[in-house]
Order: sequence, then structure tokens, then C-alpha cells
Amino acid sequence: MTAILAVEKLNKRYGKLYAVQNLTFEIDQGSVFGFIGPNGAGKTTTMRVLTTLLKPTSGEAWVAGHSVMRDPRGVRRAIGYMPDFFGVYHDMKVWEYLDFFAACYDIPESQRPKLIEDLLQLVDLSHRRDDMVDSLSRGMKQRLCLARTLAHDPQVLILDEPAAGLDPRARVEMRELLRELGAMGKTIFFSSHVLSEVEEICTHIGIIEAGQLVAAGSVDEMRKRLTPHRIVRLVILDKLPQAKEVLMRVPGVTEVADVPERPGQLRLSLTGDDAALAEALRTLVMANVQVSSFNEETGNLEDMFMRLTRGIVS
Repeated sequence: MTAILAVEKLNKRYGKLYAVQNLTFEIDQGSVFGFIGPNGAGKTTTMRVLTTLLKPTSGEAWVAGHSVMRDPRGVRRAIGYMPDFFGVYHDMKVWEYLDFFAACYDIPESQRPKLIEDLLQLVDLSHRRDDMVDSLSRGMKQRLCLARTLAHDPQVLILDEPAAGLDPRARVEMRELLRELGAMGKTIFFSSHVLSEVEEICTHIGIIEAGQLVAAGSVDEMRKRLTPHRIVRLVILDKLPQAKEVLMRVPGVTEVADVPERPGQLRLSLTGDDAALAEALRTLVMANVQVSSFNEETGNLEDMFMRLTRGIVS
């Protein structure tokens, strides 16, 4: 895959304080990249540099081949940016709001009605097209602002905390919308400090803390890095001692332990690929052990973040 967004040795300093320090990463075209970290970690600063709103102290960044330092206009044509605090014009109707921004992007007047209808349908606001922007809920305003960023069909979406301040239902709606945009082939770079909201839609993640990139890669790569041993939970209906004995003889098994709070449940730790998992299950079946559940633990983004930022993985 080809990197559509690249950051190299990026630094932004205010006096002696580094907001971001020696930041380097790439995002492939079509990826959904979650940029996660606590408040004040440097997420917004990074995004303001990528959108040419802030000049870095040193380093470089490119979006769709355009340098943020040497070709800011090219960058702006390639991106759709939704800041953490967005502005809306309350004295406009919903369709007028989108028409205004379409005009700002030099979209011909004859093309705007169809474009507006398509955008409203995408963000599920067609039924509110003639309502005043001020009458929309916060979640609807967020979706409207996302529609605005799509008006010129950008290659890359840069979204700063797109679900910030939303209620649970609106968060789900925003998550589904981002998933749909990803399926359409858009490259999405979005920040969040709510780890659970990005886990279901990200193909890749970057973890930032105190201005420094702690780790970056695909979700699968990160899980493998943090969990060198595969963990499986089994529910055994009979012959528990025999099950432990035969499992310990399976190549790659490093530990078989009871789960104290769950009688009849075992926690199996092993190395190897899917074939190793299949061999463990086959061995139990051949020993006539009744297995009612055999599930691998995968861990989540919260686990990754806590382990990495505690320095467990360098």
C-alpha cells in the first residue's frame, strides 16, 4: 500500500515545552487510523500541523504528496478537516449551510443541489434539510459538520475528537458513519481519548503520550506485540485433571491454569499459530474430554494503551 500521509521527525515547541517531539509515522491510503492518547498528549497539535494551521518548529509532513511547509494549498485541497471545536452558522437552514461551504470550495452552483442531497443522505439528515441549524441536536450538528468536510470530496479526512460531547446513541451513529466512510475508501485520521469508541472501526492505531509516539501499527500487529503468548479460555464438562495433563503435553503450551472464580474453566497459554490452537483442541477431543467452550482472548485498545504507556513494552 502507498502512504498517503507521512510525518517525519516532527517537533512543535513552545519555549522549552514540546507539544510534540520527534514524531514519525505513516498512514496508508484507505486506512482508518485512530490517534489515541490522553488529553494534552499532542493529538490536536499534530492535526493542526497536518492541516497547515500551525507551523512546526522542525520536521516535515506530507498529505497526498503535498508538503505542509512548501505546498499548504495543495494540502488543503486534499483534506477535509473537522476540528474539536467546530463553528456553525445558526441563522442558516441545513441545506444553506452546506451550500455556503460548497461555494467556498468553488463547486459550481449547478452541481450543488445534487451534492447537498447526497451529503445529507450520507449523514442521515435529509429529513432536516429545511430546518435551522440552531434547531439540531449536538449529534446532528456533528454529522452536519462532517458532511461539510466532504463537500469537495477530499482524499483524507482529519477529524479531531469527532464524537466529543455526544450521548451514547449519537456516539454509535458517528461510529457507524465513520465505518461507512472507511468502506467507501476514504482515508480517515481521527483522534480520540475514548479508546472504546475507536476499537471497532480502526485498521491502524497510533498511541501518543506527552508529545511522543509510543507505538503505531495495525491493530493485529499491536495485539501480537503486546501478547506474545496466545491465551485461550476453555470450559471443560468432565475429566478436568485429565484435560490439564493432556494439554501440557501439547507442543507450544506453556501454562494450564484453573480460573478460580469459574469452576471447570481453564486458562491456556501457548505459543504458535492457528494450527497450534487446533492441535490443542484436537488433543482434548481425542482424549474424550467434553469441551463446551474454546475461545481465544484478544485484549482491547485499553489494555494496549495501559501496557504501553506504563513502559511494559519499549
